[in-house]
Amino acid sequence: MALASRLLSRSRQLYAGQIILQQEHGVPVRFFAKEAAPAALKGDEMLKNIFLEVKNKFETALGILRKEKITIDPDDPAAVSHYAKVMKTIREKADLFSESQRIQYTVQTLTKDIPDARTYLLTLKNIRIKRGLTDELGAEAMMMDALEKVENEIKKPLMRSDKKGMALLMAEFDKVNKKLGIRREELPKYEEQLELKISKAQLEELKKDALEAMETQKKREEFKDEKMADVKSLDIRNFI
Repeated sequence: MALASRLLSRSRQLYAGQIILQQEHGVPVRFFAKEAAPAALKGDEMLKNIFLEVKNKFETALGILRKEKITIDPDDPAAVSHYAKVMKTIREKADLFSESQRIQYTVQTLTKDIPDARTYLLTLKNIRIKRGLTDELGAEAMMMDALEKVENEIKKPLMRSDKKGMALLMAEFDKVNKKLGIRREELPKYEEQLELKISKAQLEELKKDALEAMETQKKREEFKDEKMADVKSLDIRNFI
């Protein structure tokens, strides 16, 4: 199994570190500075606190990953569910954002100064595309149609400060949600479904990287006669 023991030498030896980077991606350093250091701290001391905060998060994630057996099988719902639970534990213990929380933070940051509803919706679309999310239900088009209806009714562009106009838009959005079968009280369920989709995608990427690494190692003379390992048999804990 020498091949299996080396296959993640480049692509996933620092898998735990990548988790931390993925979790913090999209969260500006000022967010850490705000949380990790009192206002009185400046310069090197603030940077030191930020570094220690990230270091602690990394070590927390690493400690959990050393204990949990993750099966690299994106086609197995049980493996995907377990992987999602491990990632949730890491987020909770290391105080990291979930995907939905990161999206929410990104939306709040990028849209807080947008004055009109149309630009706001277009910005949401750009955020979705950049984060690799798909609009499987066609909700965006339906929301834009709702906005068109409201703007035709009020005979001017809808501004977010227009409370009466925004109330009309929210009423139209409620109709869209009802048509799509989306209920506000079921938002936790939708978040869980999103996390499962993300977990499946991450396992697919991990499987792809592992196979590519094995194929690369297979071309080396010392491994040419060795049989490639089944990705599902690999244990990430051996590479941390």
